[in-house]
Amino acid sequence: MSPSNGPEPLWLVLLLGMGVMTESQNCPAKCTCQYLEVNCTGQQLQEFPTTIPLDTRQLILATNNISYLPSVELNFLSDLVYLDCRENAIGEDLDFTFISVIKLIYLDLSFNNLTRVTFTTFSQLSSLVVLKLSGNPNLVEIEKDSFANNTWLRYLDVSRTGLAFLDTNTVKDLPNLKSLGLSENLWNCNCSFLDFTLWMKESGVRFPDPENISCYSPEALHGWSIPAVESKLHYTCLLHLHETDYAFLGLIGFCIFSAGTVAAWLAGVCAVVYEFHTTKGEGEEEEDEDEEVIT
Repeated sequence: MSPSNGPEPLWLVLLLGMGVMTESQNCPAKCTCQYLEVNCTGQQLQEFPTTIPLDTRQLILATNNISYLPSVELNFLSDLVYLDCRENAIGEDLDFTFISVIKLIYLDLSFNNLTRVTFTTFSQLSSLVVLKLSGNPNLVEIEKDSFANNTWLRYLDVSRTGLAFLDTNTVKDLPNLKSLGLSENLWNCNCSFLDFTLWMKESGVRFPDPENISCYSPEALHGWSIPAVESKLHYTCLLHLHETDYAFLGLIGFCIFSAGTVAAWLAGVCAVVYEFHTTKGEGEEEEDEDEEVIT
């Protein structure tokens, strides 16, 4: 073996060691890093970790105490496709948080303190396939167009939240939606909810845990399952008339009758006035003719 070939194994070991040291230095404290993955599960983190490698594709921050996702630091991770933030304390407004992570496919924000979702919350995530928002008891509003740009969304979970209403258009225009979690919410099964129950019946979407998708209010329908309440709402809202409905119809009839009576009275007055002026004009013409004959 020639002397020139002797040092090569040593240099190879040194280079590999330097690569491992570099990877270790870039890995956030209390986290473990593998190839393109950073895992910080259950480390009692209070803030979003720093020094995350920029080429990270899978970031797991589950079961910590993080209350805020900084948009600047997060959006440096432009190759991120998987983000797991479940079981934290995230409650800040997430509008414009996910501007540059446009490759994101999987996003788990379940069991946090979210309060509302707007059009700008997930509007940049056009590749999103899985979105988990369950277990956010303070989530009381999802705006109608919140998922308008998430047309690849297949799995959406909004169960165990504070939602009492969900506009049908919010989910109806998701062509690839296959599964929608709705259980254990505070659904208000009034007439405004009828359109949503009809969509659930005809959409072909799978609803996990269907036995726990039930009405919370009004009191008369508390505990009714959504499939059972659909026929009840159809009868109550479209076929059955309440006392207020009869009163309203009576008021309309009275107004129509009154308007007809007034119109007929005005027509009669106009006819009398017209007849009076016509008769008066003819009398004056006859007097003029008599005067001309005399002269």
